[in-house]
Amino acid sequence: MWASVRLSRTLVALVSAWLMAAALPGHAAPRRVVSMNLCTDQIAMMLAAPGQLISVSDLAQDPRMSPMAAQAAAYPINYGRAEEIYLMRPDLVLAGQFASGPTVAMLRRLGLQVEVLPPAESIAAIRNEITHVGALLGQDAQARDLLAQFDQGLARLASGRDRGRAALYYANGVTSGPDTLAGTILAQAGFRNIAAEMGIRHTGSLPMEMLVMSRPDRLITGAKWPGQSRSEAILDHPALARIAPAAQKVTDQDWICGTPFILRAIESLE
Repeated sequence: MWASVRLSRTLVALVSAWLMAAALPGHAAPRRVVSMNLCTDQIAMMLAAPGQLISVSDLAQDPRMSPMAAQAAAYPINYGRAEEIYLMRPDLVLAGQFASGPTVAMLRRLGLQVEVLPPAESIAAIRNEITHVGALLGQDAQARDLLAQFDQGLARLASGRDRGRAALYYANGVTSGPDTLAGTILAQAGFRNIAAEMGIRHTGSLPMEMLVMSRPDRLITGAKWPGQSRSEAILDHPALARIAPAAQKVTDQDWICGTPFILRAIESLE
């Protein structure tokens, strides 16, 4: 009995000591943070204190994909390999949901804290991710400031009017439904997504015949990367130039990640 009491008291003391240590300022913020995902790169660069973020993914420096390529040039890059990240001695690693499972598992086995973040596909998810990363970095005040700026931008761009029906069309005849980031951008810009009319909520195939017959008011296609893939040839089909009065090439870098940069994507649809 007395042994059980002593054990309980010991556990209480250990838990109390851990809680007190966690509450100290020195334990609130990691000092060496590595991001290995294009989207976490951006949020981390927006929120991290000087010197706190020590590496971003190689994609962060690609201006075709990253709206913060110029800022990312100031950071050492990583290619998402466990060995290189471990040697950087981080106390926090930020990864995306589709990061290599073996890499994440190995880093965790090596004793590193790895936080895996899902893609933010809605306004609520973007706000949650900013708050979550801010908490992970110990930069709650910066996260609140960024959220305030984001909300102000959304309010400024909100028109409240129905601007008609729009279609998203990408390589291989793929479209994005309303439950995607691109769908969220369309809705915020005041457009109705024709994918919803066809029962496509996420990402799916949209035959060109159905696209042509739907006659959207606005056609938005993915930016082409010449020489990358023959799947992009469909975007040159002459039918696409005839079915909508205005076809807009999206700026991929502002549409890829759920960050405040979607404000620029929304504004580009004006």
